[in-house]
Amino acid sequence: MNLFRLAAAASLAALMSGAIAGAAQADATLDRIKQRGSLVAGVILSGAPFGYIDAKSQEQKGFNIDLATELARGLGVKLETVTVTPPNRVQFLQQGKVDLLIANMSWTEERAEMLDFVPTAFERSGGIALGRKGTPVKDWPDLKGKTVCLSQGANFTKPLAEEIGAKIKGFPSQPDSLLALKGGQCDAAVHTGATLRVMLLDHPEDWKDYEILTPTDLLPSLNVIWVRKGETDAREALDGIMRRLHGSGWIIDAAERNRLAVTPYFLETRDANKGR
Repeated sequence: MNLFRLAAAASLAALMSGAIAGAAQADATLDRIKQRGSLVAGVILSGAPFGYIDAKSQEQKGFNIDLATELARGLGVKLETVTVTPPNRVQFLQQGKVDLLIANMSWTEERAEMLDFVPTAFERSGGIALGRKGTPVKDWPDLKGKTVCLSQGANFTKPLAEEIGAKIKGFPSQPDSLLALKGGQCDAAVHTGATLRVMLLDHPEDWKDYEILTPTDLLPSLNVIWVRKGETDAREALDGIMRRLHGSGWIIDAAERNRLAVTPYFLETRDANKGR
């Protein structure tokens, strides 16, 4: 082999080495999941239907848990869960404490600048306002100048503050926000509609003096699985599983099992992914 060929071979080897290193970096999360033999999912347990602790068994239950279990099964590994809250969920993901987030975290442009996400969403929902019966608040514009309790980092903050003109009070979690509502610290609490509706059904005595104040959902958005920026292979692997779960009807079964309303989004996404 002459010098030219040796130099060319060395260059090719360097290029291949770089490509392999790049691929290994791109596969970091997926590789770690496979090597560890488990998927570590950050889940939020703020209440049914998405995530909660069962009072009798003390086990984690809800749609988030069922979905995380099925994703782990699809990857051929076990599931480990880490409970996250709205203030710490992004930090936990960025620090590698969890592989992904299934944490009632809707897609927003701001979040997509920080994190990557699985393109096929698992649900579409918006917020509703809960307040005392007899309040003059009957629709979203009536919250102008009123104090509204929220979970910190909720995507409802911006439209409530900037478009409606409400005064915002952020709390570490939904239970903290609802406790503040009962304590008279706010005129209404705004959270995901599915969780508040199930809460009123499950605990009618606790919430007999309160009602849903708004006839429509605020900012209906896609709920997606979040991964770290640049984790392309993990994102694509999870998206393939999500498409199969929608197409097989598993997502709708899980929604019904957890008392999550079957919306047009579920039906349209199932039909679009049938046969996968």
